[in-house]
Amino acid sequence: MDKKAFGLVLHSHLPWVLSHGVWPHGAEWLFEAASETYIPLIRVFKRLMSEGIKPNVTVGLTPVLVEQLSDDEFKAEFPNYLVSKAESARADLLEFEKAGLNNRAKVARMWIEFYEGAMAYFDEINRDIVSEFKQLQDEGAIEIITSAATHGYLPLLGLDEAVRAQVEVGVRNYIRVFGKKPIGIWPPELAYRPAYRWKAPVGDYPEIDRRGVEEFYHDSGIRYFIVDKHLLMGGEVIGTYLSLFEGLKALWERSREAAQFRSRKLSPHKPYYAASGNSSKPVAFFTRDPETASRVWSRDLGYPGDPAYLEFHKRHFPGGHKYWRVTDSKLDLADKGEYIPEMVEAPLEAQSSHFVQLVNEIAVREDGIVVAPFDTELFGHWWFEGPEWLYRVIKKLYSDKSDVRPVKLGEYLDAFPPDEVVNLPEGSWGEGGFHWVWLNDWTRWTWEKIYEMEHRVVALLKSDRQINPLLMQQILKQLLLLESSDWQFLITTWSARDYAENRFSEHYEVLKKLLDMAETGLTEEDMAFVKTVASKDRLFNSIVSPEFWKLKG
Repeated sequence: MDKKAFGLVLHSHLPWVLSHGVWPHGAEWLFEAASETYIPLIRVFKRLMSEGIKPNVTVGLTPVLVEQLSDDEFKAEFPNYLVSKAESARADLLEFEKAGLNNRAKVARMWIEFYEGAMAYFDEINRDIVSEFKQLQDEGAIEIITSAATHGYLPLLGLDEAVRAQVEVGVRNYIRVFGKKPIGIWPPELAYRPAYRWKAPVGDYPEIDRRGVEEFYHDSGIRYFIVDKHLLMGGEVIGTYLSLFEGLKALWERSREAAQFRSRKLSPHKPYYAASGNSSKPVAFFTRDPETASRVWSRDLGYPGDPAYLEFHKRHFPGGHKYWRVTDSKLDLADKGEYIPEMVEAPLEAQSSHFVQLVNEIAVREDGIVVAPFDTELFGHWWFEGPEWLYRVIKKLYSDKSDVRPVKLGEYLDAFPPDEVVNLPEGSWGEGGFHWVWLNDWTRWTWEKIYEMEHRVVALLKSDRQINPLLMQQILKQLLLLESSDWQFLITTWSARDYAENRFSEHYEVLKKLLDMAETGLTEEDMAFVKTVASKDRLFNSIVSPEFWKLKG
């Protein structure tokens, strides 16, 4: 293996939405991601394999997403969604043909073919998307990594028991599904916290000595994780975000002092060991490369903003299909031009070549690995042409014109283990580089309730009270669901604020009621409620156990 390499990492995640609404927020998120992203990417990987090319992509599948894609409700309802989308495209086709809108009629036929093709493929793989990912890993095409159970924002969880549970449940679920231990983990929001004496940013809780999150990774057998570049370089918070919430500023100052903050210049193109607390428990980490990230993520420089590509935000109702192109990212939606599929060939070819050239320039210049982590749902859902772009990028990296090859992160770590230990400061890849997206005046109330519930649950676990096993399981699962970082993200970004606030409040009220039952004893009516909760939030049924909330020495 050459030291110069490209590590593409795709992070796939959605919160638990099954049995919690369908449209506009709920199960339809899962159906969209499955049809527009997961199935197209699996087909891209298999297409490459059929051509004798190993994609060598590192794919993160969060445990909560794996549970949903494996769920009987998803397997039964997803086909109905695909049929409905194809039928609505047929209705659009008749409407456009009648109006003489020939180009839109052509795109309507594209949508009919797209959804009928997804339906045929879903049946072909026995409605088992997760098994397709597993097969790709077993064949050496990809490497699957895990994440925290429900994507809990680990640095802000109030107790180490909660952090351990998020990591352990994620690892155990991975073992159950994929038949072996995960090598790597995607830290939710690429967030990290070192070991130090910590005080909760909200509420009146005493200071406690916290472990670095890498210690929990080590205890679970994880060998590597990923961070954003600014943490490697010293972790200065960007902009004025600290002044927006007083609790955030206090947390930053305390963590900065604990981490002995200093700016530094280290190469983000090699792995390092992180060991903030117990030096006998180092875990390797890779660093996100900012240059390649900007070419995909940037609003101004990113490839998805090309005028020829499909416009995400403008839709034709009632079916919700897209018939327009970006045209100009600054243009009002009413003025967007029609989508012309033939126009995308030129930018796809040029941009995939440009990206491969950029990767080569960086890897050769730095003599190291270029790690490019992205949200998987960007490819296909947000950027319709994204899967085809990825296909071309990977194929071109194997051509004679490229000195760099794709590599799975675990294989690169085996070939080039770290030779340096780095103390990372606290932070994330979120806006501002710290915790502001998840901790602010809009979300303060959620953390007050999370900390309240964490302390109640841990106190119950430490008591000698005998609890009905099904009741105990539901208590622990509701805490995991309450801790999902998605709720704060959706509240802060206003993308689905009402849904997130309602979902958080629902899990809080259910958990509080279950804890009250544990303290007072179960009635027949109570047991019926417990069974209803178990049926509605049925993830991790064979995994969740009180032992995951107990800290190792």
